[in-house]
Amino acid sequence: MTRLTSNGVTRRGLLGVFAATAVVAAPTYSNAFGILRGAGDIRRVQMYSGRTGESIDTIYWIEGEYIPEVTKEINHFMRDWRTDDVVKMDPRNFDIIAATHRLLDVNEPYMLLSGYRSPATNAMLRSHSRGVAKNSLHMKGQAADLRLKSRSVSQMAKAAEVCSAGGVGHSYKSNFVHMDCGPVRTWGG
Repeated sequence: MTRLTSNGVTRRGLLGVFAATAVVAAPTYSNAFGILRGAGDIRRVQMYSGRTGESIDTIYWIEGEYIPEVTKEINHFMRDWRTDDVVKMDPRNFDIIAATHRLLDVNEPYMLLSGYRSPATNAMLRSHSRGVAKNSLHMKGQAADLRLKSRSVSQMAKAAEVCSAGGVGHSYKSNFVHMDCGPVRTWGG
């Protein structure tokens, strides 16, 4: 039986994180990669989009290699749904998403609220919200806004922060967590 800590992260998951990060403490993305080691050397993403009705549940990494055809599928899935623009997403962000999902020990796929954003979409969203960055990493294909029904914003954010592999923003009001592969930092409320 898996026991959750008070923040919803499994004890087993945390022990795995600490063991992985003790062995591999640098460079920046090694923490997220370390969390994924021991997964049979495969990495998987599970997401659905309420905006498009699409879903993806796929292994994108096997034995130290990203699978190009699969990363193209993920790029398309994470496109700007408003403009249908597709860019090459940074696969390091897939690693953060997968590592966080593994830490949360859930079978439920993430709900993708926002992946890539075209400059036009970002400007439109920025005109309606103070929480949208002018130079958002969404426009570089390096960020995702995600939600889970079975985990709180706090639980998701804490799991992403444990990865120490990029930015983690959280919005309790809008019920989502932003994960990116930019500099390590946190924000939100």
